[in-house]
Amino acid sequence: MTVNWADFTPWTALGGGLLIGLAAALLVLFNGRIAGISGIVGGLLRPAPGERGWRIAFLAGLIVAPLVYMLAAPLPAMHIDAGTGTLIAAGLIVGIGTRYGAGCTSGHGVCGLARASARSLAATLAFMGAGFATVFIIRHLLA
Repeated sequence: MTVNWADFTPWTALGGGLLIGLAAALLVLFNGRIAGISGIVGGLLRPAPGERGWRIAFLAGLIVAPLVYMLAAPLPAMHIDAGTGTLIAAGLIVGIGTRYGAGCTSGHGVCGLARASARSLAATLAFMGAGFATVFIIRHLLA
């Protein structure tokens, strides 16, 4: 995936970040739950009583939001420099990592850091560092 810096708009990025923060804060305020996507999806596999509705609504919002956005403006063009097999392998590795790390970027990086969680800081540093190292190795050492 590449970023077209000529079309980068910091105001929409700021707006998106504010919306993510607002959604995470509202979920904690009204449901007492952390907006960690892996935990929300994982909770659908074995839902506790009364848990299914809000989880489905949250995930539906993630799917519907870009469709609503398309009514106001076109979605940015994307170019992914990987094949289907690579994407499937990467998804499986990320999924396994979220289980070992007891969370994902939204749970640890957004919600956990906002709560000043030391565990979330360690997790965020670990997965961001692993991501940086992976990109460096693949793009610069193996290319």
